Amino acid sequence: GCGNPQAIAALKPGETVLDLGSGGGFDCFLAAPKVGPDGKVIGVDMTPEMLSKARETAARNGYANVEFRLGEIEHLPVADSSVDVILSNCVINLSPDKERVFEEAFRVLKPGGRLAIMDMVSIAPLPRELASDPTLYCGCIGGAALIADLEHMLKEAGFEHIRIKPKDESREFIREWSPQHRIEDYVVSASIEAVKP
Repeated sequence: GCGNPQAIAALKPGETVLDLGSGGGFDCFLAAPKVGPDGKVIGVDMTPEMLSKARETAARNGYANVEFRLGEIEHLPVADSSVDVILSNCVINLSPDKERVFEEAFRVLKPGGRLAIMDMVSIAPLPRELASDPTLYCGCIGGAALIADLEHMLKEAGFEHIRIKPKDESREFIREWSPQHRIEDYVVSASIEAVKP
């Protein structure tokens, strides 16, 4: 992941939490005790193998308030206005249709619901050779959107109180991913917060 979405989520007992691109369920399992037995955590992932792994872990460790659903983050298998908080950890940058992801997030959030996302963002336009490098794309680099573009997408989807905070401390570990490309000059990890009015 790119960080800890829980740190900005301020989860409360009884809330319904949705994790976009839940993978093996790590962030879901961290959220489960915070929302408690009256709360619910839903993980959505498009990979059946990861869902199987997450479901096995949930069953083995008695996470009764966590469920995992097969689906894409651009077409969420979740009811309208049913979620209090959406978490996501280094996943949205991989989507070729980020506008749709934010529209879907807005649809499933209750009024007053909030986004608590950690992801890679672009602080300067990527040179073409980096943007089209498939190894960097899969490594959360090539798909990172510019901060101004993300703010625009979130506004267009209907969100308010949008805060995107780059984490300068992430530059050090990003540099290690591909030292010859100086990718830390173009992308950093950031927290992305917004509220559905």
